[in-house]
Amino acid sequence: MGRGLRLKSPHSTSILAGTLSRPMTSAAPAPAAPPAVLSFAASDPTGGAGIQADILTVASLGCHPLSVLTAITVQDTTGVEGVLPIDSGWVADQARALLEDMPVAAFKIGLLGSVEAIAAIAEVVADYPDIPLVLDPVLASGRGDQFADEEMIEAMIGLLLPQTTLITPNSLEARRLAQQLGVGEDGRRDVGLADCARALLDAGCEQVLVTGTHEGTAQVVNTLYGSHGVIRSDRWERLPGSYHGSGCTLASAVAAYLASGADIGDAVHGAQEYTWRTLAAGYRPGMGQFIPDRLFWSRGEAGDADKG
Repeated sequence: MGRGLRLKSPHSTSILAGTLSRPMTSAAPAPAAPPAVLSFAASDPTGGAGIQADILTVASLGCHPLSVLTAITVQDTTGVEGVLPIDSGWVADQARALLEDMPVAAFKIGLLGSVEAIAAIAEVVADYPDIPLVLDPVLASGRGDQFADEEMIEAMIGLLLPQTTLITPNSLEARRLAQQLGVGEDGRRDVGLADCARALLDAGCEQVLVTGTHEGTAQVVNTLYGSHGVIRSDRWERLPGSYHGSGCTLASAVAAYLASGADIGDAVHGAQEYTWRTLAAGYRPGMGQFIPDRLFWSRGEAGDADKG
């Protein structure tokens, strides 16, 4: 190996020797590992969205986060300046290495980076048809930076949607995906979201959760559709401000609940409640959007003490 690949600490030998010289004692059985959620997503250096958001969300909900990087981004809380896709072979190798080492209870897919990465991920997850898969179709940033062209959307629909347990588009994404499937025109608000959901279901996914943050309703209305129509519809107080990473949080939370054994209805409701609370506790660390606080529960007592 070259020197740049050095993996051994110069102090590891002495530390290990000291550990081995201690008397051996009977150890308690190791605790069971929490369910693992494997996320395919891009890196977001702000920690607001992407793989960082997935890791925080999954860990916050008691699962073990596994991550496969699909792209590196240059961005801050105001927007995205550049996306560098990871080679598709590396994407597949990252996933295979993890899947051959430990059991995975759920998949979550976010920003994909390239058509080649979509094909590679589709091939990997096809070998694990019993693992639930949550697809967050990240087509653009909150500012409008485009992450997926027509070819990528076609690949997503053709290769990933038939393997998807739940897709979680916002209303803009639902209309764009449905337009690709021949429903209405791109971005038209008079295209019914139920029609969009039906088109996505007909394309092969099992359930569709359409979120209503971008709709002009007094409350945010999120609706879960299945093959027989509406499974549930939930209304949430519309919070002020613009948030970076809310969609990543929601999709990862659903994956965590599914990994923990919840059925789809309970998983979707629990994930919505968790996400709303992260947004309500959100903060603005930079000059752009607010970031959801996925660890809001850990700050409750300290925050209450400060207020007192």
